[in-house]
Amino acid sequence: MTTREHWGSRLGFVMAAAGSAVGLGNIWRFPYTAGENGGGAFLLIYLGIIAVFGVSVLLAEIVLGRVTQRNPVGAFKQLGGPVWALAGLLGVITGFVILSFYIVVAGWTLAYVGFSATGAVSSTDPAVLESQFGAFVGGTWAPLGYAAVFMVLVAVTVAGGIGRGIERANKVLMPLLFLLLIALAVRALTLPGGGAGVAFLLQPDFSKVSGATFSAALAQAFFSLSLGMGTMITYGSYLGRHDRLGVASGAIISLDVLAAMLAGLVIMPVVFAFGFSPSAGAGLTFITLPAAFAAMPGGTLIAPAFFLLLAVAALTSALSILEPAISWLTDERGWSRPRTVWACALLCFALGVPSSLSMGAADLTLFGRTFFDTMDFAATGVMLPVGALLTSIFVGWFWGHRALVELADTPGADPWWSRAWLLILRFIAPPALVLILLQSTGVI
Repeated sequence: MTTREHWGSRLGFVMAAAGSAVGLGNIWRFPYTAGENGGGAFLLIYLGIIAVFGVSVLLAEIVLGRVTQRNPVGAFKQLGGPVWALAGLLGVITGFVILSFYIVVAGWTLAYVGFSATGAVSSTDPAVLESQFGAFVGGTWAPLGYAAVFMVLVAVTVAGGIGRGIERANKVLMPLLFLLLIALAVRALTLPGGGAGVAFLLQPDFSKVSGATFSAALAQAFFSLSLGMGTMITYGSYLGRHDRLGVASGAIISLDVLAAMLAGLVIMPVVFAFGFSPSAGAGLTFITLPAAFAAMPGGTLIAPAFFLLLAVAALTSALSILEPAISWLTDERGWSRPRTVWACALLCFALGVPSSLSMGAADLTLFGRTFFDTMDFAATGVMLPVGALLTSIFVGWFWGHRALVELADTPGADPWWSRAWLLILRFIAPPALVLILLQSTGVI
């Protein structure tokens, strides 16, 4: 049996886990989701879900990985038997589904780095930009080509392993990402009229809140933190058995929330300064913002920097989404890492083809949605909450007090907050997750 790789340092783990959390979910998805759900009101609900459910499930997943030193399937199987191994398998499958449409959007960001740098999308008319965006994503070969390039970048990095690949990449990419975010936020906040965007983001409008707001906030929280897909179980398995978790988990959550807030402070001031709608949906990033950048002094430099930021964020998260499947097949099946990485990358890209084509090149629909939207809904609206629910039940009820021992930062210690953590996993997270799951699926 081969010796399991471990992170080179606690900082390496934090950077990699934060890289998993900080991605398109924060920078592409969070601003437009907040815009569609009342700005500040959505932000408060999102932060509440992060504080209660996000922290609890994150710790539960990391602890499962650390104690077993195994992938999601192996971790559940070792502690709960073959039936519970299905919970881990669900996480691996969820990651595959997410990555299949994630690489499509990531491919768009790569394309827009070039488009904005060459002035191809330098127009102040959103209608023109909407037409350009629709023509691009509705094409057959160009979007697939960019998605393929992005998938290759992910595969090459992950094939390098934990230390030489994922950890090394995140130690460079994460500081770069935050430097770009801060620089863009400073520029956005200096725009005349940008203060209205800050007010929209920070001042709650509770008249916009509905049951759907809570569902959107939950999906956003779990998507951005990479919960319910086995990523944090896998990353936790590369920790030493007695590595401290409290401070590291707090740092991961803090960096995730900080990235989302900075993204909001980049995008909302720009949107309001130029009189656009914050509820423009997914097109906010690729249609509305280029128009604003074109009208902004220095926009020819800011636009490619912004899309480079998106591409970097997409890459750091994609590395982690692919890793659970790699860990499962290398641990349980004995496959070599390079062979596993390229096989999984090819399969994931193949699954992404119909998502890309459904954006206009072909009429591919499932259950009344485009194939792309169906994959998004299935993963973020159903599979992620179910994965988190199963993890909460397993750690809270089946593993129970043994989880408290493992959560302790040092042998024999019992952090004062660990019992509150267990109570949340037992009594608060499961019913709340069930209610929000029913809401997101339209049952109630």
